[in-house]
Amino acid sequence: MAETVVAMAERSSNRRETQRLELYAEAPLPTERGLFRTVVFREKRTGAEHVALVMGDVAGDAVLTRAHSECLTSEVLGSLKCDCRAQLDRALDAIAASGRGVLLYLRQEGRGIGLGNKIRAYALQARGHDTYEANRLLGFGDDLRSYDVAADMLRLLNVRSVQLITNNPLKLEGLARAGVQVRRRVALPSPSNPHSEGYLRVKREQTGHLITTDLELAAARTGS
Repeated sequence: MAETVVAMAERSSNRRETQRLELYAEAPLPTERGLFRTVVFREKRTGAEHVALVMGDVAGDAVLTRAHSECLTSEVLGSLKCDCRAQLDRALDAIAASGRGVLLYLRQEGRGIGLGNKIRAYALQARGHDTYEANRLLGFGDDLRSYDVAADMLRLLNVRSVQLITNNPLKLEGLARAGVQVRRRVALPSPSNPHSEGYLRVKREQTGHLITTDLELAAARTGS
């Protein structure tokens, strides 16, 4: 009887849902970087699914964490207009090297405006507008992303505090507002190319992104 009570207590302590989110499925996932646990979370209201890639035991504090918004154009189609794919790959590299961490893959394409509107914004960018001007011309704000779902995902993974891999101060603020304790920011250098230079510059100038490019980092190391 005692064993049954203990088992029930353990099950009840392992939360499977919050008010907005349920832990829907999980399984081991072997990758080129090692073995991860992939955990799918489903929003109750919309049915939208988000994924966590988990390495090691992440219950506890100071967990290396990346909250990454989906970017199909970069990560699947190979677009050179942004640094999203490199940020995803480098964050996973850092987590694998650490042996412990979480990557939250959030379905927030185009800073929350969706794929179709993102492509419409690209068309405006091709006419000379920057990434934020294009969003405004379509009637959207600069960044519609929310991090409440990310915070719930971390709670359901029993993560108490994070070392956040990001160059975006708005993400730090958004997660803190959602109740996530951020111990420190972990910078992630970005590659640049002729197609992304303007995009990276505008993010620095207009929204205060703390971006250091690979070229700038190399120049600093050589003192040139």
